[in-house]
Amino acid sequence: MISEKMNAAFNKQIKDEMYSSNLYLSMVAYFEEVGLKGFANWMRIQVQEENAHAMGLFDYLIERDGRVIVEAIDKPEFEWDSPLACFEAVYKHEQLVTSLINSLVDVAEQEKDRAAISFLQWYIKEQVEEEANCSEICAKLKLIGDDKHALLLIDQELGARTFVAPVIG
Repeated sequence: MISEKMNAAFNKQIKDEMYSSNLYLSMVAYFEEVGLKGFANWMRIQVQEENAHAMGLFDYLIERDGRVIVEAIDKPEFEWDSPLACFEAVYKHEQLVTSLINSLVDVAEQEKDRAAISFLQWYIKEQVEEEANCSEICAKLKLIGDDKHALLLIDQELGARTFVAPVIG
């Protein structure tokens, strides 16, 4: 059985992961609107990943005889000045998610919930990868500046990304 404090922390993280999904869905719409279908594809994959992350937490909570409470999700941002500004927002958001996962681990440590600590190690590793991917794309976008041809090459590259369902835990 999971403690009430741990249960509440997991429910908060589920909400936060679903917010991430909605934020990235909003970014899909932005990239579709500006004609960058490869960028939109990359964000669609992010949406799927965030949904999978939320469901991993959801299923874990159920497995531990916890109670999932689906909470309302705030409206995400929906306008950015450029692809770079959008990806800088992604990078900043992923840094926030890393801090949220770390806070969840802090609760697990306070509660001496070793099962949760073990389970959350996957999320910690995932956040390292998420931040690195976003940082790399931001660096490329900064490097190319206003070069539209290079932007289209990056768009083509991001369009090749495919979703691979994560094995969580």
